[in-house]
Amino acid sequence: MGRGRLRVLLGAAPGVGKTFTMLEEGRRLRDEGKDVVVALVETHGRAATASMVEGLEVIPRLTTDHRGVELTELDVTAVLDRKPDVALVDELAHNNAPGSANEKRWQDVELLLDAGINVMSTINIQHIESLNDVVEQITGAPQRETVPDAFLRAADQIEVVDLAPQSLRDRLAEGNVYPAARIDAALSNFFRLGNLTALRELALLWLADEVDSALKAYRAEHGIQNKWEARERVVVALTGGPEGETLLRRGARIAARSAGGELLAVHVANQDGLRKPHPGALAEQRALVEKLGGSYHQVVGDDVPQALVEFARASNATQLVIGVSRRSRPLAALTGPGIGTTVTRASGDIDVHIVNHAAAGGHFALPRLVGALTWRRRIFGFALAIIGGPIVTWLLVHFHTEESITSDVLTYQLLVVVVALVGGIWPALFAALLSGITLDFFIIEPMHTISIDQPLHLFALALYMLNAVLVSYVVDQAARRSRIAVRAAAESELLATVAGSVLRGQDALQALVNRTREAFSLTGVRLLSNGQVLNEDGDCSRAETRSTLPVGTRATLELYGQDLEASERRLLAVITTQIDAALEHSDLAETAEAVGPLTENDRMRSALLAAVGHDLRRPLTAATAAVSGLRSTDIEWSEADRNELLATAEESLESLSELVTNLLDVSRVQAGVLAVSLTPIDVEDVVLPALDELGLGPNEVELSLSPELAQVVADAGLLQRVIVNLLSNAMRYTPGGRPVRLSASEFAGNVEIRVADHGPGIPEDRRDDVFIPFQRLGDTDNLTGLGLGLALSKGFTEGMGGTLHADDTPGGGLTMVVTLPSTAPHSPEEPA
Repeated sequence: MGRGRLRVLLGAAPGVGKTFTMLEEGRRLRDEGKDVVVALVETHGRAATASMVEGLEVIPRLTTDHRGVELTELDVTAVLDRKPDVALVDELAHNNAPGSANEKRWQDVELLLDAGINVMSTINIQHIESLNDVVEQITGAPQRETVPDAFLRAADQIEVVDLAPQSLRDRLAEGNVYPAARIDAALSNFFRLGNLTALRELALLWLADEVDSALKAYRAEHGIQNKWEARERVVVALTGGPEGETLLRRGARIAARSAGGELLAVHVANQDGLRKPHPGALAEQRALVEKLGGSYHQVVGDDVPQALVEFARASNATQLVIGVSRRSRPLAALTGPGIGTTVTRASGDIDVHIVNHAAAGGHFALPRLVGALTWRRRIFGFALAIIGGPIVTWLLVHFHTEESITSDVLTYQLLVVVVALVGGIWPALFAALLSGITLDFFIIEPMHTISIDQPLHLFALALYMLNAVLVSYVVDQAARRSRIAVRAAAESELLATVAGSVLRGQDALQALVNRTREAFSLTGVRLLSNGQVLNEDGDCSRAETRSTLPVGTRATLELYGQDLEASERRLLAVITTQIDAALEHSDLAETAEAVGPLTENDRMRSALLAAVGHDLRRPLTAATAAVSGLRSTDIEWSEADRNELLATAEESLESLSELVTNLLDVSRVQAGVLAVSLTPIDVEDVVLPALDELGLGPNEVELSLSPELAQVVADAGLLQRVIVNLLSNAMRYTPGGRPVRLSASEFAGNVEIRVADHGPGIPEDRRDDVFIPFQRLGDTDNLTGLGLGLALSKGFTEGMGGTLHADDTPGGGLTMVVTLPSTAPHSPEEPA
């Protein structure tokens, strides 16, 4: 008897249809003649799911008593005795009741599989052990029921039951997932659109990784070597050199361009132990690989290119990233093709990226114009003359004949030219003088004497020296022009950098100071204004040469280190101009920042004056007219007319009092002097008085308050005013005949009070505007107050340590959500 097969239906969240799909598949297998039983299914009160159970054989559940509560679990013994072909077991990650034979349901399934029974089960992505913490970070809800990855990966078949996030939210809003009392809390917490999108991606990526493992096993079993481009796999070759970080980041970017791309880093170690990498650099690069989400590998092989290509093929790689060879061009020409060329030839259908990393050197510094040739080249020229002269003399003396005098002279001339090319004029003159003396002493008769008998010989020696001077002059000028060109390019780069630093804004001053110190190789640079240090870079404390340069009329630049030449000071003058511009930019930014609050205050004052101009004048005018009419002796008012005028005056004065109170409250909120008294209170103790204040009944407001709801930490008076404002606003925009919904739910240590209307709603990009004082989003009927209700509600809520934000109402409309801290010690999990 063989082991049974396990088929798992994986979902991103509750409600995607896993149980429904499992039952549907069970009915199909039954119709094909298979012996199928329902070992355990949780319908959660969903009528569509319950209807799918009808017609299937159901194994009765095992009932256990735990602290006076009856719990039902999977009856493993009954299923083993029944021994069907296929058993349907829902919720694989379920924790069994205390006292059960197995602690977890997946352990029960393991027993069924060992008995040769095929099992079909369901699980959500948040219940996979390795993803538990990731899901908690996404949703904020901890999960206590998990399944080990090893057990799940051992399944014979894993399928994702997928549903688009918005479609799942629509199903939830229609009541097809949870009861109506839990819909609002679920939509605003676990079932947020962003949460569902992230969970869906997590489920698809996890399954893709599982499929990849199966693909590798299949390729190995069938000996397939050619790459299959199911997804991008990027292999980065590491040598342990400083270019490794550049290569890794480039490889990570290539992998990121394709969804689900994989990054692999490999280091090839030689069997002979030669060409060892720097251990510290390799360790840092290995850590970087892990940060980038890749994996590190090390292989051994004498032929590095062959080892790289073999590893890439074994990994089914599609891209191979290597660095440009660090060898110089002459050395590469002598030693043959490098690793890059060899790998490219052997890679076949694997794309090879050869990354240039030469620019990843040290900091930028300007080359100094102190002579055409460096002192190292001069020393090398003198050394070449001193060493090359005796060697050439020994060869010429050894092979000298009477007919070889011309070639001997030309040989010495060649030595002088070579020395001139290397070291310039002074080593060339030294070589010319030394070779002339040597030529006369060892080659020209009479031998071993230094004498010039004829003026023609003296003229020849002068020409010989002149040739050396001309060649060395040409070399010196070429080197000088080359240095000037290099410096000009460096100066252009520096000026472009400092100009860019000014454009980048706030960090421009520090960037300019840093660049100045690096460019001129100074010990330190300090920027001062009115005796205060604005920016500083390097060591400015040592007693070295210090020079001072004015920066416009705002500041002074102090330079510590070597003296600068005239050409460098001209360039430094350009930099100080840029620093002055950066200081001006900073001053303008500070001025704009200071003016900003004044502009906002002016806007608020204008809005207040506009509001007072009408909204306060209207009730004041009505009250004045009513009182003036009552005091008039020209008209004799009836009792009904007098009562009507008094009612008008009273109503207008109450409206005026409310507006003034709101204005004072707004001023207190903006000044941060709002008096708040926080105490634990029941939400219903605030909601019911708010309904009474507005005179709203069951036909106008639909309440959904759980009696087990935890208390909130809030100010009862302020919270009542918040709810009154939100209900008033919702009633204003809800069509006639439809009630406003007020509900409260608990999640993650907070209580959410939701006031939902079914009006036109507000576009998402304008929802923050409704909380701005005097903002009515284009409402110009002049009968809706000053536009302070939502602004006050937000200020009151934040003053109590909570938040107020706008959300969509399922089916259309706007929902205002008040979130306040609860007194509950623990937050509940994600909705079951």
